[in-house]
Amino acid sequence: MDLILWRNAEAEAASDKVADSKRKLSGRGSKHAAQMAEWLKKQHLREVQVLASPARRARQTAHALGLPYDVKTQLAAGADAADLLAAAGWPDHQGTVILVSHQPALGRLAALLLSGQEADWTIKRSGVWWFSNRVRRNETQTILRAVTNL
Repeated sequence: MDLILWRNAEAEAASDKVADSKRKLSGRGSKHAAQMAEWLKKQHLREVQVLASPARRARQTAHALGLPYDVKTQLAAGADAADLLAAAGWPDHQGTVILVSHQPALGRLAALLLSGQEADWTIKRSGVWWFSNRVRRNETQTILRAVTNL
């Protein structure tokens, strides 16, 4: 299985008039989402399933990829690493799952996958962390394949 953690791109500033979940991508955020989507397309991923937070900025980030995506409440702001793992079906899902979600859950999940413990790691806006898993000598191993930011 390949698991790609993709943090939503930059959104417009928060205001009293717009709920956090309704904030849309800024012009710069839209550009960065499109650039990261192009990078992802060049990776020739197999059997891709895209899952996005219900927040508008996450859905817009996922939309940049040009593939169908499912909105999952488990990926909403305030989620935890366990919610993200459950939504992805890690490590048993076949193919690639791209999770478009938020900090701090994405950073905590990255820490958990690499170190075995949650920690407050930061994934930059529109950044991608790509993990794979494999079984060697009856032991499941997690591999960090790529980290990229714009």
